[in-house]
Amino acid sequence: MAIKNSSQKIRFITIGGINTAIDFSVLFLLKSLGLPVVPGNIISTSFAFCFSFVANKKYTFKTHDGNIKRELPLFIIITLFGLWVLQTLVIQVVSFLLLHSGLPESLILFIAKIFATITSLTWNYIWYSRVVFKPDQGDK
Repeated sequence: MAIKNSSQKIRFITIGGINTAIDFSVLFLLKSLGLPVVPGNIISTSFAFCFSFVANKKYTFKTHDGNIKRELPLFIIITLFGLWVLQTLVIQVVSFLLLHSGLPESLILFIAKIFATITSLTWNYIWYSRVVFKPDQGDK
């Protein structure tokens, strides 16, 4: 069980890294095009979200035969809360705390986004592994 859980966490971190690259790339592209941070963050996390469901279902948690009618709504609720509520709050709080630090605005956003990403990845792993992609009792 510990080895399975360890390799599952490594797969989750790998997918999380790819998601993060997608998320950061889109966010900073949109910001450079003049879009405000909050809507840019919602759009960037949405792109990463689509990749995340498929990759986590098939690669991280390997639930190829899981009940998608149960998994998808749970995944959506948990992920969107993590991305749009938790990340937005963390970005706002960290940005506020660093407001008078003298750091450039783009570096403040980058630091805030790192903290926000760590928060949502932790939130997601806990809920995905315990609720979303947990095998049904009949699957054991």
